[in-house]
Amino acid sequence: MRYRLYESTTEGLKIEVFHRNKHVAQSPYILKGPVYHEYCDCPESDPLLWQEIMSCPAEELQASRDFSAFPSINLQRMLVEVPKRFGPRGGIVHYTILNNKIYRRSLGKYTDFKMFSDEMLLSLTRKVHMPDVEFYVNVGDWPMENRQVNDTPAGPVPIISWCGSTDTRDIVLPTYDITHSTLETLRGVSNDLLSIQGNTGPVWSNKTAQAFFRGRDSREERLRLVELSKEHPELLDAGITRYFFFREKEEELGTVPLTGFFDFFKYKYQVNVDGTVAAYRFPYLMLGNSLVLKQASSFYEHFYTHLKPGKHYVQVKQNLSDLIEKITWAKENDAKAEKIAREGQALARELLQPFRLYCYYFTVFQKYAKLQASKPEIRKGMEFVPQPSDFDSFCSCQRNKQEKDEL
Repeated sequence: MRYRLYESTTEGLKIEVFHRNKHVAQSPYILKGPVYHEYCDCPESDPLLWQEIMSCPAEELQASRDFSAFPSINLQRMLVEVPKRFGPRGGIVHYTILNNKIYRRSLGKYTDFKMFSDEMLLSLTRKVHMPDVEFYVNVGDWPMENRQVNDTPAGPVPIISWCGSTDTRDIVLPTYDITHSTLETLRGVSNDLLSIQGNTGPVWSNKTAQAFFRGRDSREERLRLVELSKEHPELLDAGITRYFFFREKEEELGTVPLTGFFDFFKYKYQVNVDGTVAAYRFPYLMLGNSLVLKQASSFYEHFYTHLKPGKHYVQVKQNLSDLIEKITWAKENDAKAEKIAREGQALARELLQPFRLYCYYFTVFQKYAKLQASKPEIRKGMEFVPQPSDFDSFCSCQRNKQEKDEL
């Protein structure tokens, strides 16, 4: 259950949960005040205390792997090299956070998605005092830094991206999609990491024993899915909802109507195939109670490190040549298939809770800040990114008041 506060409360909250006029579990639940709403600018000044309160893990495996390629970060080198190498390729946003204030400049033509990086950075700085840090965010799909550690004397540069790959050295953050859905829960989105868990369709025994896929034509293997569906309709229901990359195939393969995401889980098996990069629907599929059949891929998101094929999902070959075999196996081994689906769902629920996303972001910037070889600066061309106005809500920051009193 999730609540979204639109005003802060200094006294705290008492939450009562009833079923047939009786308290459920440990109800009533008491949250000691002050409790702040999302847009209340009231950061905790002690990062270690904030991490303890948030129950952040001691280590983030993917972040540790990503930073292993960077013994130090030369900000002057990046100031010269990043605009030349990466600016013409698409969208890079150059950020500096100083004294918990955010500044940025855009490099490249396609930087509209900076609104997603802005909103998470602003949300973080409302909750905890961030380290002083200067960094570059790739707001496009593809990871960018393809230099390996030994390719040049200077090595790769730490570009921050929402998707990684085995062929690149980008530092990966949770995708803009799951981040935005978390920030806008109960306000601007219908699919988020908790609403999915409340709409997982029928119980396992009542689900349709077919594999299911709907999506755009953003990778050739998706077309192969439709061909396999026509060859094996009893096992696979796959369709393309819109053509952009392979329009010449539309007449041959056909188009199907959009399907509401919650309706995906009427089926026992979900096929996950890459789009232009990793399919950003994968975390949502994992949070359902269907078995995920995931295409082998060089692309990954921040949490894939924790998942094991055969334990949390079933892996199929990149060219999908064994997909029908794997669906047949799942049908013939129903109890094992359900067990894998349940274990995958349980782990995804642990890894993708909102607090884990905040912890991951903070850990990445904390590690980055420690590796900077010089102090970050507000560079020429940067603009201040203000916090959203909060005139309509009550926000009395007790932390700020206490610090001022102590001074």
